[in-house]
Amino acid sequence: MLTDIFADRYISIPMWETFGEVERRFLVQGFRIVSEQLYPYYIAGNESAHAKARWTAIHDKLSMELGLSELAPKYYVSATSASTKSMNQVCKDFVCAKFEGSASVDRFMKERISFIELAFREKEEELNKKNLDLPMQLVAAKLQAKSNEYRGMRFPGNREDGIKAYNESLNSSFRAAVAELNERLRQAGCNLNYHNGFIQISDDELVEKQIEKEFWSITKDALWKNVDIDMKEAIDLRDSNGRDPSYYAAKALESTIKIISDQKGWTRGGEKGAHNYIDNLSSKKSGKFIDDWERDALKSFFTSVRNPFGHGPGSEKMPKLTPQQTNWAIETCMSWIKNLIKRM
Repeated sequence: MLTDIFADRYISIPMWETFGEVERRFLVQGFRIVSEQLYPYYIAGNESAHAKARWTAIHDKLSMELGLSELAPKYYVSATSASTKSMNQVCKDFVCAKFEGSASVDRFMKERISFIELAFREKEEELNKKNLDLPMQLVAAKLQAKSNEYRGMRFPGNREDGIKAYNESLNSSFRAAVAELNERLRQAGCNLNYHNGFIQISDDELVEKQIEKEFWSITKDALWKNVDIDMKEAIDLRDSNGRDPSYYAAKALESTIKIISDQKGWTRGGEKGAHNYIDNLSSKKSGKFIDDWERDALKSFFTSVRNPFGHGPGSEKMPKLTPQQTNWAIETCMSWIKNLIKRM
């Protein structure tokens, strides 16, 4: 199965020219966050079967994408014997390897950041599944409590509260790990940011703090999956000088508008495009979810920015935004999306 990795997405964008103490320190820090906070390999001195499985999965996925049989040698070899390394040690030998110049420093760094990205993505997907399973766990706990009451059994504490607290502790710990990773990236001068399973370029620190951080947090919910995917596509296309990144940003905004219309029960079924869904949000039935001036601003954006890229230009000149206009379009869509979602 193909796996999306940082090194492949940014293969054509040079990011590193030299390898020094800053880069070495970051790789050690990034690996320690993974090994100490995400997947501790040993619990109470014993190898964790769960952690071993996760380390193995990350190793196998990355080595496949890099075309390697293994990220680093899996055996300690001496003159008289050989012994197997733990999987976290194999991964450490890869991520924290000394740079010796056999590949470009740019490729060297990107491959190791790919490991960190995959580890965070694995953990986030694992947590998302736990979060989806939480309601059923609470129902089961409630039924169990009632069954115990029927049998005359009493246990201290509320099991539902305990399950909720444990789930929140898992999510809180992961958020802290993400915050630390992003701060380490900032300190290393990487201009990169982890969000929702991906490490992507983030050139403007102010925009990242005021718009992007909250945007990625809001769109993390499964309801906004398509919004999240299209916005990541827009950013990757922008960063790689690909075609029409603003089109995908506008798709993310259009999906948001459609989802809100559907969720609120305002969709009639005869809508033919973004303008009709925008009208749903500004109608009397919606209680003026958006004002008329907001309706007009949204329609203008789709008419002037999205539509030219959504249709073939024929014999006319191929439409193209400047880099500044592209950044504005993406940031505008992000701002609209997080603002509209917060109104729900």
